[in-house]
Amino acid sequence: MTGSQAATLFLGIAVILLLARLLGAGAKAIGQPPVLGEILGGILLGPTLFNGAVARHLFPASVGPFLSALANLGLILFMFVIGFELEHSLVRGRGRIAAAVSLSSILLPFGLGVVLALHLSHRHPAHSTAGFVLFFGAAMSVTAFPVLARILTDRGMQRTPVGSLALACAAVDDLLAWSLLAVVTTIASGTGQWHTLLAPVYLALMIGVVRPLFRRLFATHSTSGRLSPQVLTPVLIGLMLSCWATEWMGVHFIFGAFLFGLVMPRGGPQVVREGLLNSFENVGMVFLLPVFFVTAGLKVDLSHLSTRDLGELGLILLVAISGKFIGAFTGAKLQGVSTRHSGVLATLMNTRGLTELVILTVGVQLGVLDKGLYSLMVVMAMVTTFMAGPILRLIYPTEQIERDTLPASLVVVEPNLESEREAERVAHSA
Repeated sequence: MTGSQAATLFLGIAVILLLARLLGAGAKAIGQPPVLGEILGGILLGPTLFNGAVARHLFPASVGPFLSALANLGLILFMFVIGFELEHSLVRGRGRIAAAVSLSSILLPFGLGVVLALHLSHRHPAHSTAGFVLFFGAAMSVTAFPVLARILTDRGMQRTPVGSLALACAAVDDLLAWSLLAVVTTIASGTGQWHTLLAPVYLALMIGVVRPLFRRLFATHSTSGRLSPQVLTPVLIGLMLSCWATEWMGVHFIFGAFLFGLVMPRGGPQVVREGLLNSFENVGMVFLLPVFFVTAGLKVDLSHLSTRDLGELGLILLVAISGKFIGAFTGAKLQGVSTRHSGVLATLMNTRGLTELVILTVGVQLGVLDKGLYSLMVVMAMVTTFMAGPILRLIYPTEQIERDTLPASLVVVEPNLESEREAERVAHSA
């Protein structure tokens, strides 16, 4: 990197962080998750405004690889945190309902997404039609767990029965959706060859070897009262090796980061877990993820939308919103959940936010999404996230939340209410 490139990169990052902070605060001020403003900031710095003049000045092609490297590190830390924050306690006692709602809210939008992808494939050709169709369906089926948790915390819903159930459903949905996406990504990439056959061995090693090793490591270094380099360094090394392994096997590196976080031991010393999560969130969410938003926003161009593009956007929104809502609502009703609470669950499960943006970026990297369709899908992710707040205020007003909120005395003794603490923690990721 030359001195000129370094100076340009530093100026660009400063602008990114400032804009992310300002628009994130603006989104929060109007009752929206800050991540929505941060994503918007990335789009505004891209080619949508002023024909890309801002992007060409701040982010010339010479600094593109360095921005991409920082963005990928941000994705790795984000996916690790998502995996680490998924708790078994969220599902305990609610497994049957959570599984039913999650399955129905994945299968219906996936199926509708596949049908829509077949319709769109002639206008958006990919190197693998099967890969495009499957990936598009999987992208329709995602719920943003961190954004959902943030909404629950902001509206004071984390101590309501439906709030706890929503966290459980989102946790199961995340696990199922990422597993589905790992399979679809392998099919879409077509590069795994025999390496992909080693995935079960990799998974067995992560559960049978890596998890016990880190459980012992966490227990050994829990007495210092803080996160020590003796813990942080092995975690970072293991995280990078896990990302390398999945990329080598033909599965995207984000799945290696997610799985490594997922197998990290729970129930041990909280000082180690809290220290790791706080460290990764501070670096990843505050510094690196805004860079990712810009690299993602540079691919979004909404300045030349045609009538046909708007028609495609309408179809995408219709399938995405109705598929998730009807799937989650039907699954909840079949399990005996009230109509109001089923509607609340269906609305929350429709939030996509940052998680969708991560998946769409993978789609572009794999060559299954062109920039036109990618731009429309980013708009869908923002619309489905934005609409959650107003709809919830309409169907689940503050007075009803107050009536449904469990007393603090019950929260202490309820075996399932670790989810309240989890909601507050995960909310910082959004």
